[in-house]
Amino acid sequence: MLKRFISYYRPHKLIFTLDMIASFLVAAIGMGYPLITRFMLNDFIPNQKWDLIVIGGVSLFVIYLIRMGLRYFIQYYGHVMGVRMQAEMRDDLFAKLEKLPYSFYDNNETGKIMSRMTNDLFDISELAHHGPENLFIAGFTLIGAFIYLIFINWVLALICFAMVPILFSITLYFRKRMRDAFVASRVAIAKVNASLESSISGIRVTKAYNNADIEKEKFNETNQEFVNARKSAFSAMATFFSSSQFVTDVFNVIILIAGGLFLFNGDLSFGDYSTFIVSINLFIAPVNQLINFMEQFQNGASGFKRFVEIMEEKDEEDNGNIILDNVDGDISFKNVVFSYDKSKGILKDVSFNIKAGKTIALVGPTGGGKSTICHLIPRFYNIDSGLITLDDKNINEIKLESLREQMGIVQQDVFLF
Repeated sequence: MLKRFISYYRPHKLIFTLDMIASFLVAAIGMGYPLITRFMLNDFIPNQKWDLIVIGGVSLFVIYLIRMGLRYFIQYYGHVMGVRMQAEMRDDLFAKLEKLPYSFYDNNETGKIMSRMTNDLFDISELAHHGPENLFIAGFTLIGAFIYLIFINWVLALICFAMVPILFSITLYFRKRMRDAFVASRVAIAKVNASLESSISGIRVTKAYNNADIEKEKFNETNQEFVNARKSAFSAMATFFSSSQFVTDVFNVIILIAGGLFLFNGDLSFGDYSTFIVSINLFIAPVNQLINFMEQFQNGASGFKRFVEIMEEKDEEDNGNIILDNVDGDISFKNVVFSYDKSKGILKDVSFNIKAGKTIALVGPTGGGKSTICHLIPRFYNIDSGLITLDDKNINEIKLESLREQMGIVQQDVFLF
């Protein structure tokens, strides 16, 4: 699945590369403030080097202007890349939907398919943009900050680093629960969309039969399922974030106390202690960024999983190679057996002939197989056994496109594009 996701980056190598370079520079510039702060506290201010204080401040201002431009580039072009990838996935998904057999649409409601086409792909595009960028910036900043803190005081730096495995242990522990909760949440919103689509499409029937209360009750049930699913997802997310945030809070307390003891024993200067306290946020921020990234990752990953589920559905079979020409229209059913569900047969040993130019009416009760017969002729479904011919040619041997070009069908519910 990861390989398939990465394949959508290939047409956007240039933007992706520039986005990563910009992300690297943003992370590098972030190191400027603690570096200049240390110089000011340990040298410029105690030694009254006012010119260097001004130069340091102006330098920070200039590099922050540069960082503003880089952030604009990341936000704009990164999102453009993400939305282009989203459009490509939507094209692929639409093309796939055109190839799927009738049975797929029997088992999947339109609203659920629409949810995958819109909500899921949006979250995937956000992950495509922010995922590599956040991982790159956070990873570089984390490593850079750790190295910088080692130069200030390696013991305090190791104390900081010792807290990181605890944070990531919490992340891994709650990851599966969050993932399952967000997948369930997506299924629930798809049901809401399906229910809404069904109700709006049939609003004329609802009004004609005064059925509004029943439709409202049905919608309320699916809506409540969504609420319950989101509550479960929020519970997992709240547990995850509150636990991880508690660890970072304890993190600050430990550094404050340990640093104070080092200062008291003369193992750390006041300037370095102050710089360390300021710089510790440079270390904690990317850790929190990686933790916060988990929610976006879960949204995008669950969305892409649902996207792949449709993309891996089996296409409509077309093993025919006969191209029809000058069709007369003789149709023959010979001992045809068919069922939608193997436990309940619809047609059993049905045989008849329809000569070209004849008008035939099929009369019978609902569920008797009238529409089914009409759907079998253009091979919307494949029969279980028997034979259907068109001008004495087995329809299974006729290319689907050629077969369906020769037919016109007016369904029970006419859809006008």
